[in-house]
Amino acid sequence: MSLDSLYLQLLQNIGEDPHRDGLIDTPGRASEAMKYLTHGYKMDIHEVVNGAVFDTANKDMILVKDIELYSLCEHHLLPFFGKCHVAYIPRNKVLGLSKIARIVDMFARRLQIQESLTHQIAESIVEVTDALGVAVVVEARHLCMMMRGVEKQNSVMKTSCMLGIFRENAATRSEFLSLLNT
Repeated sequence: MSLDSLYLQLLQNIGEDPHRDGLIDTPGRASEAMKYLTHGYKMDIHEVVNGAVFDTANKDMILVKDIELYSLCEHHLLPFFGKCHVAYIPRNKVLGLSKIARIVDMFARRLQIQESLTHQIAESIVEVTDALGVAVVVEARHLCMMMRGVEKQNSVMKTSCMLGIFRENAATRSEFLSLLNT
């Protein structure tokens, strides 16, 4: 059964008339939207990075803050959205700046839970750069909590993943966390 057919059936099952003016093209539009919102499944980390890993002598922290992210909760298929902060300490290799945002998108554009998303981002950056350490913090609002269930409009979920030197060294972790607050 095609995705278009599933959306048509969904409209019928909730009691809508899929043939009324506003809904005639909805199954096709919804199908295309779902394909876009989950296109991360068709992406591969090495294709995303596309060779943009460069030699460096730098051993200082690199931090990219406030990377927007949009994902779908795997439990309710409702959006969650927020921002991601990524830091790493290079081990002879740096990653092209835009590739960090593309890695975030690659994993966000899948059915997700935030906890897994945070770890997937961190682990993939270690994989492609062999960094001494990676730290990722994700802050997101979940519509599954805001518009259904407990209906808490102002809740924000924060998750973190600290790998390598960020986990082992309190000073490095503290530097990262203090940079997030500036």
